[in-house]
Amino acid sequence: MEPNSDAAHPQGEFPLLEGIAQPSDLHRLDVKQLKEVAAEVRRAILEKVSQTGGHFSSNLGTVELTVAMYAAYSLPPDKVVWDTGHQAYPHKLLTGRLNRFDTLRKHRGLRGFLSRDEHELDAFGAGHAGTAVSAALGFALARDRMQETYRVAAVAGDASIVSGMSWEALNHAGELDTQLTVVLNDNRMSIAPNVGALHNYLAKLRSRPQLQDIAYRAKSLAEKMPDPITRVAAGLRHGITHYLAPEETGTIFEEMGFEYIGPLDGHDLETMLEVFRNVRDLKRPVFVHALTVKGKGYEVAESDATKWHGVIPFDLDRCEMVKVAGPQTYTQAFGSAVMDLAEKDSKVVAITAAMPDGTGLIPFSKKYPERYYDTGIAEQHAVTLAAGMAAAGLKPFCAIYSTFLQRAFDQVLHDVALQRLPVRFCLDRAGLVGDDGPTHHGAFDLSYLGLIPGMVLMAPRDTTELQEMMSFMAGFDSGPTVVRYPRGTDEGRVPERRTPIELGKAEILRKGTDVAFVAIGSMVGAAWDAAEHLAEKGIHATVVNARFAKPIDVATIRAVVESHPMTFVLEENALVGGFGQQVLMAMPEFAGKLRLKGLPDAFVEHGAQGILRSECGLDALSIADEAEETLQGLKKN
Repeated sequence: MEPNSDAAHPQGEFPLLEGIAQPSDLHRLDVKQLKEVAAEVRRAILEKVSQTGGHFSSNLGTVELTVAMYAAYSLPPDKVVWDTGHQAYPHKLLTGRLNRFDTLRKHRGLRGFLSRDEHELDAFGAGHAGTAVSAALGFALARDRMQETYRVAAVAGDASIVSGMSWEALNHAGELDTQLTVVLNDNRMSIAPNVGALHNYLAKLRSRPQLQDIAYRAKSLAEKMPDPITRVAAGLRHGITHYLAPEETGTIFEEMGFEYIGPLDGHDLETMLEVFRNVRDLKRPVFVHALTVKGKGYEVAESDATKWHGVIPFDLDRCEMVKVAGPQTYTQAFGSAVMDLAEKDSKVVAITAAMPDGTGLIPFSKKYPERYYDTGIAEQHAVTLAAGMAAAGLKPFCAIYSTFLQRAFDQVLHDVALQRLPVRFCLDRAGLVGDDGPTHHGAFDLSYLGLIPGMVLMAPRDTTELQEMMSFMAGFDSGPTVVRYPRGTDEGRVPERRTPIELGKAEILRKGTDVAFVAIGSMVGAAWDAAEHLAEKGIHATVVNARFAKPIDVATIRAVVESHPMTFVLEENALVGGFGQQVLMAMPEFAGKLRLKGLPDAFVEHGAQGILRSECGLDALSIADEAEETLQGLKKN
């Protein structure tokens, strides 16, 4: 847990914020001081995130909302559950972590998302969107069951609130009629003209418990009346409440069983404070709709919130975020390849789940808008949508991060694989992703996809091979195919000697006699470099690019294992159920000559990819050292 002290932080830089060790410290401040706290929180985000990198524009948009909420609620014992960590940096700063904010997303520093292991007021871990309402309802029901009295609130963004899981939770919460506040942080649009002083005043009035009690009694009475009278009474009930908020936005939430408050100016701290103080005492489900501006307080981020959503370190004064040109990334290579395939074949379509930029599909969406589909944060729907398209004769390329495809495992198995439909899955961020940490590492896809019958599973050694594998997938119609590739670049370490992509066929990149490396995907480059290190010591290694994790090239790998005293099988995936275990299952008689290396049976923390690979023993030097030690041990025996 984090210490509730900022003693190590230079005094005076953030005079009020430095005195906030926990949210209850806000209770002693007046509105003027709370506004100053909000200004300091925004300044801390601007100054610190410009140095560390991280999620930027979305956090600038939740400053006033968070300060007002935490000044109204009592944390602890009250619980606030955040949906993802994109909007929760103000939460970190108001819970005693200012003194460590310089370590954000750095190795062994603060995580970019929320974690129960990091702080006692991180009520629930948040990395994958759409979980907040379900988790908050769980807290509320546990509270009721244990006859406790704390309040529970969930904060969800406009993208996550429309995910299927959020709607399931909203439907359930409205039915149970227990105390729960759901706050919608709606930053999709600017503050609408009707969100002004008068509208905020009416919304504050509508949120008061006395008025809500009148409305609730009116609803209860109406439901007991005969049908014709019920319809009239329902109109009267909406007349009581909706004349104060005539927007149709709230109707659907009220029909689900919530009292709807809003829309509100989420940057009007005084209004938000009074609303939260009113709704915290309501004993029923409440939906607070706050309109916010992503990038609030930093003009370039307000004008281009997408660009400034996730940032690298940048010059705050010059408003410049300069990305140094380098080798083509895997993401760029995928985007380029799918564009080329679409140009050649009108049946090629592209699907993503709210990640057009992260998956490299922005150019495709502009050139082929009628063949591009963004489902929003709805991975399950995206997969079954692709299955339907494939069944109808299209060639869907479904681009989803490895970690997010986990959410659609049943759809991959049941809707795609069981029906042998040729959906092409393109999994970005496979392996260790770096600073986003354990919620985003693609550590399990070779395991959870490798167990599915009929699945063809590939991983390229570099960006050129990724594009070749994409072409192979476009022409493969016998069932589902998957290509998984890492974040970043391949750095061009392996010489340009290539053989055509054939189903289930590996390639031998270099031949030796002392030790062999059978590697897949990102580990091929590490294996090559390890072989180079060993060659300097007179140790000659064979390097095999496996290419396919399923089906594996049993004949090639068996021949290599037979002819070497020791073979290392390398993968950037969990060892349990991974590529190495597939090899071992195929040739159990050689178990004594196989050494499996992959990610540990643990959740790997955040940090630069190079640091994490070294800690996991998957960098070239670690591989070479272990191979040398193993060979020395064999000679002694």
